[in-house]
Amino acid sequence: MKRREFLQNSAAAAGLLLFNAAPPAFSQTADARIEVVLDEPLGTIEPNVYGHFAENLSGVIYDGIWVGENSKVPNMNGIRKELVDEMRKIKPPLVRFPGGCFADSYDWRDGVGPIDKRPRRTNFWNGEEAAAAPDSHRYDPNRFGTNEFAQFCRLIGAQPYLAANLRSLPAEQFYRWVEYCNSPAGSTTLADERAAAGFKDPLNVRYWGVGNESWGCGGNFTPQEYAVEYRRYTAWVPTYQHNSPNNGELAFIASGPNDDSWDWTRSFLEEIVRKGKSQIRGIYGLALHYYAWNLSRGKTRDWVQGKGDAVKFDPADWYELLRQGDVMESLINGHWQVMGEFDPEHHIKLVVDEWGPWYRPGSELTPGDQLEQSPTLRDAVFSGMTLDTFNRHPEKVAIGCCAQLINCLNSLYLAHEDKFCVTPVGHVFAMYAAHQSGQSLRTEFSAPSVHYDRDGQPASFWGLHGSASLHNKELVITAVNPSAKDSLDAQIVLRGARVKSATATVLTATDIHARNTFDQREAVTPKSERLEIKTQMPVFRFPAASVVKLTLELV
Repeated sequence: MKRREFLQNSAAAAGLLLFNAAPPAFSQTADARIEVVLDEPLGTIEPNVYGHFAENLSGVIYDGIWVGENSKVPNMNGIRKELVDEMRKIKPPLVRFPGGCFADSYDWRDGVGPIDKRPRRTNFWNGEEAAAAPDSHRYDPNRFGTNEFAQFCRLIGAQPYLAANLRSLPAEQFYRWVEYCNSPAGSTTLADERAAAGFKDPLNVRYWGVGNESWGCGGNFTPQEYAVEYRRYTAWVPTYQHNSPNNGELAFIASGPNDDSWDWTRSFLEEIVRKGKSQIRGIYGLALHYYAWNLSRGKTRDWVQGKGDAVKFDPADWYELLRQGDVMESLINGHWQVMGEFDPEHHIKLVVDEWGPWYRPGSELTPGDQLEQSPTLRDAVFSGMTLDTFNRHPEKVAIGCCAQLINCLNSLYLAHEDKFCVTPVGHVFAMYAAHQSGQSLRTEFSAPSVHYDRDGQPASFWGLHGSASLHNKELVITAVNPSAKDSLDAQIVLRGARVKSATATVLTATDIHARNTFDQREAVTPKSERLEIKTQMPVFRFPAASVVKLTLELV
């Protein structure tokens, strides 16, 4: 008998419990089903898949994170205090800096030493800035460098992930940057320089990106050319075991594919192992970048013309964006399969260190902030769907970085001067933080598809999907209902456990375009309630256009 048939036939005998609460949360009938198999763990969900990305791009660093020590905006040694306070709530495991494309134009030496003596440099993104943009957006003042970034990570409890410049700096400078960050106190001249800046002890940076998007802005390499550079840059980089986590081991992350560029993954690894299969051991992760951007319904592949609007969209645009986001699962599986051709033991993991939707300009809360978008409820559903995808593949995905943290694409926060708000995406990260370090469980979702009109042609999308994880006796189930108009009642089937208590947290709104702004900071916020338990099969109502977390205490 197949598992699904077994569960369906034995559910009543299992003594499963009914959560009973006032409508609209629950129903006595169900048209969908969530089956959680507690004795089939898929692996531990690496906290780092809930990582973040902060590039020196327009208002991300200067105005978003860094306001300066003398600012009237409440700050902690120049870092925006409200951002620190909010990030602590979501347990951020890791932050990637300084890019992005900016990384391959950045000289780390410019951002260390006395702040008032640091040089000003033309920002990589200068040519895209508006004429009225602040000087700090067009010309990097280097007030926020390696030490300040390390301080920011310490304040929020995250590990630093540094992206090194492979395109325009020699390999020696990569070596020296590692030495500056990690050499023991008093051991080297660079350690003394670090101490003079107030950081006597090593920063213990483990994660290092070796270039960024080396197929494009990071050097326009072929995969074979980049593989040669990768081997050169990572050969004999110093490690320091004294008082270091992971015995000082460095995790090098190679610039991997964009989208479904299977050839990049295959050709890169083919060249890497030309020196021998042992070369695989020198790669911790392969970076995959994927943005959902083309809402033209197949009319164009033009990068500019294909983009949609962040806040003005019809139901078809809602589903088309989610459809593009759902491609993430096939990308993970496809690149993993190619990686296995050269690395059958899968030592190398996937690092999805840039992901999210990308819209055309015009929705930014701070006019002129380049690439800033105003996330709506649609982006919350998109983000929940993506995090659930990572949760379902714990053996494959080791790091994920949402692009980007603040004042940019798919941001968790928006800020300008003394104004600040948490976006719907930020609330999703707060809800999903409970999955970190949990055991991902095999979970099957069965629900009728959602049907919609796609320019006069019928189209459909799945009706309910999510993930589940177990922490001792606490089971966390997260899921999104992608339907823009219909709620869905789902029966929850657990095998091998009973529920002692339960809590539901729901993020939704009556308008699918709802978003948070500086003036309306709580237009989209999650609501939580304790649930009454009865001894029948549990049925939960997932509101339309919602992200839901169910926290179940088991006995």
